Formats: sequence, structure tokens, C-alpha cells
Amino acid sequence: MVRCAFIIFFSALFLFTTGHALAHFGMVIPSDSMVMQKDNRTVNLKLSFSHPFEMIGMELEKPKGFGVMANGKKENLAGTLEKGQIMDRTAWNADYKIRRPGVYMFHMEPEPYWEPAEDCFIIHYTKTVVTAFGDDEGWDKEIGLKTEIVPLSKPFGLYAGNVFQGIVKLDGKPVPYADVEVEYYNESGKAEAPTDYMVAQTIRTDQNGVFTYAAPEAGWWGFAALNTADEKLKKDGEDKDVELGAVIWVEFHDWKMKK
Repeated sequence: MVRCAFIIFFSALFLFTTGHALAHFGMVIPSDSMVMQKDNRTVNLKLSFSHPFEMIGMELEKPKGFGVMANGKKENLAGTLEKGQIMDRTAWNADYKIRRPGVYMFHMEPEPYWEPAEDCFIIHYTKTVVTAFGDDEGWDKEIGLKTEIVPLSKPFGLYAGNVFQGIVKLDGKPVPYADVEVEYYNESGKAEAPTDYMVAQTIRTDQNGVFTYAAPEAGWWGFAALNTADEKLKKDGEDKDVELGAVIWVEFHDWKMKK
């Protein structure tokens, strides 16, 4: 018993001192967030579960749900998923051909992920928004997920440094003072955090469930609003908490001037 307590203590100490108690993010990353007339009309979507800044992947079972909402209609895309690897872990890919103007909201509901380090299950309801052929109406619509970040700023066409705002909802209601973790997808591996405190940044929603963040660098940024579910799931016969994450991925772009 003493030996077990000793191991747990030093494992926790290791995680704290090395900065490896990292934020988890469900990820849905499209090949293009703004499809123009001359662009490739087939968007490739990569679904994964990871620590995006540190580029440490985790296993993602085949999602429980994957779909798109566009022009007021929902489409089930689960049958288009193909197994692959991202960050050396199981992930999923899908191709979606855009045939008409619109705002396309891609979303994923994963199977519950057991995280022993936190002694809880994790379910991240994850989405991203792709706009096509000049249409930009309806980007603030709700998909109707269990928990969801509804954008108050357009979730596309943003420059690095622009402010992004969203409202966190759980069961359709705003969540005041919810924690929102923010992290950069360090796909190139070139970004470095000055300290472990800056790998993931945490902000909170206000009394109306609204958060605000200005991304300092171009690229994909993830926003994960975290709450604990009222319901519990069983693990080895014991009731365990379930972390519900409302996640949205937003792309920011460099400001460019003609030479």
C-alpha cells in the first residue's frame, strides 16, 4: 500500500515538474477553411485526439458520430471515415466534395476516452467550419451538440491578431465562468513555448458564457470549453466522472501586403 502511494506521488510529481500534464483536444482539421471557385472542391478532413502543441497523439477509436450541417440540412458522414494515423496514433480521414455555396459545419462525437491520469472519461464534441464559394451566411448557427461553442465572430477569414469570440453552451444553455483551454496546432513543430505554462492557455467565459481570445500567430487554434457531465460512466465497476469538452478549431491567416 505504501509502495503504491509512493509511485502515485512521484508519478504526479513527474507530470507537474516536466509539464506533461497536457491539455487534450479533439481535432477536426480540414484541408481548406475557405473554398474559392478555383480551389480544389474536395476537402480532406483529419480527425484525431491529441496534445496539439506538443504534437503528442492519443488513440482515437472510430468516432461514435461524424457529420456535417450545411444550408439547414444535416448529413451523416460516418460511412466515409477511413482509418489512418496522425502523430503516430490511430486517427481517421474523410473526403467531402463541396458542390454548392454554403457554410459547412463538420462535427465529431467520439467514444468516451478513459484518462487514468485524471481518473475520468473524456468526450470532446468537436467541430470546425468551412465556407464555400462566397457564401458566409449561417456561421453562427447551432448544430445541437450536447455541448458546443457557438461562434460570435466568423470562424473563418480571420487574421492573426484578430479577436475570436464564442459562447459556450451545454444542453443548449450558456455556461457562465467555464474554463476554456486554448492551444495552437504546432504541425510544423517550429513553435516553442517560453514555459510550460504557455503550452495551453486558459481563459474563462463571462457571466453570459462568452469568451474572447486574440490569436498571436497564423495557423489552426483549438478552443476547448470544459464541463463535468451530470451522468457518470462505469470503469471496473466504479462510477467515474465524465469531462465534456466543447471544441472548435479556427484558422487564422497572415496579413499580407503587395510588394
